[in-house]
Amino acid sequence: MKQNIEEIQKEIISEFSELTDWEEKFQYLIELGEELPKFPDEKRTEEYLVPGCQSRVWVAPKLTEGKLEFDADSDTALTKGLIAILIRVFSGQSPEDIANASLGFIEEVGLAKFLSISRRNGLFSMVQKLKGYAEKV
Repeated sequence: MKQNIEEIQKEIISEFSELTDWEEKFQYLIELGEELPKFPDEKRTEEYLVPGCQSRVWVAPKLTEGKLEFDADSDTALTKGLIAILIRVFSGQSPEDIANASLGFIEEVGLAKFLSISRRNGLFSMVQKLKGYAEKV
């Protein structure tokens, strides 16, 4: 059975708690980004671009059997890791659950504290784009 958003967040918090410093945490995020499937070139358009990000980030949704799945990519390694962790939380969930999700793991693992202001703003722009897709379905 697919984990719900809260269970996935708890799993992420647990994974980050095993990493001792921010260098390890950033490296882990980069590794998560490297695991993303190849993003289709035809979706590298303005429609899928996340506004408000310093880096270029694309997110494309698809609805399958009432659940949203996301493809994503970025032109920088750390940002790609950030979007990877967000789509890990949201992919395979119902639009309603995504729209109503509170993402406590962002604070819990310290992302909001340790990211630069521009990256933090970008992270919240990514969350808004993902939730925006859920609200439109």
